[in-house]
Amino acid sequence: MFVRKCLLGLALAGAAAACAAQGAWSPQRNIEILVGSAPGGSNDKTARAVERALMEQKFVPTSISVVNRPGGGGSIAFTYVTQRPGDPHTLLVGTTALLTNHITGRSKIHHTDFTPIASLFNDYVVFAVNAESSIKDGKDLVERLKKDPQSVTIGFATALGSHNHIAAGLLIKAIGGNPKSLKVVAYKGSSEAVTNLLGGHIDLVTTAGGNAAGHVAAGRMRVVGVAAPQRFADALAGVPTWKELGIDLVYGGFRSIVGPKGLAPEQVAFWEGALRKSTERPEWQADLRKNYWSNVFLSSKEFAKELDKNYAAMKSVLVDLGLAKQ
Repeated sequence: MFVRKCLLGLALAGAAAACAAQGAWSPQRNIEILVGSAPGGSNDKTARAVERALMEQKFVPTSISVVNRPGGGGSIAFTYVTQRPGDPHTLLVGTTALLTNHITGRSKIHHTDFTPIASLFNDYVVFAVNAESSIKDGKDLVERLKKDPQSVTIGFATALGSHNHIAAGLLIKAIGGNPKSLKVVAYKGSSEAVTNLLGGHIDLVTTAGGNAAGHVAAGRMRVVGVAAPQRFADALAGVPTWKELGIDLVYGGFRSIVGPKGLAPEQVAFWEGALRKSTERPEWQADLRKNYWSNVFLSSKEFAKELDKNYAAMKSVLVDLGLAKQ
């Protein structure tokens, strides 16, 4: 009798464990990772690095598709995701545009209309010119901007008020100029901005280090300053930080993964766990080095707090740029 009860107890315990295992959520169909810019830029690279990391290690049991929906400074992709509330199979590469688009009035979508899952890394901004440019270094650029801000046409992605635009505004503000005086052109993607720089149509690009390094190595482009806390390595090792040049400028954009509003806690937990495991892999660390990304992983709760804090800070800068009201 005692043995029978023990066996019955073990059977019930096994069934409970099986039920618990079945209750743990995992994807059931293809995953879409939305990118709010054109192929080739940092957002697209982020999505494809995430796709590769998740699939190679089989951290997800289904297929993954990267979907580029450029336009509106990311708002087209943002709208697509917000139209799928509660769908854990739709993810978005989240950037500072989650904040700036609302602050500038470009979009009514607020960062609280998404579910923060994880912030993956920081992508510090570099200032680059064509290799044939008369702007030879950071000091030359500063002198030109001080003398006549309109003499330097600055290109960036993905919209007015983007973090690349903010970086340019912070530079001229740091040297005593007026951010509203900048001559700027916004492109749908960083690859388009870089193409226009190489073609001589603009004078300066503010972009991610990974978008510039290959062109620097090939002798087509020159980076004159980086807004990172310390120098980069490899192709950009010889470029001083703005702090080294006596200018207080450290600034970059985060790259993250967010989902639609209304995801269940177990769905958020699955994605946060899968992303954390992915970012601990050697392959991911290699991607960080290759793209000049700074390894800063924030959990869902940490990232949510960071978004709220950054919203207020970015609003102040965008008011200076004349793109937001106080």
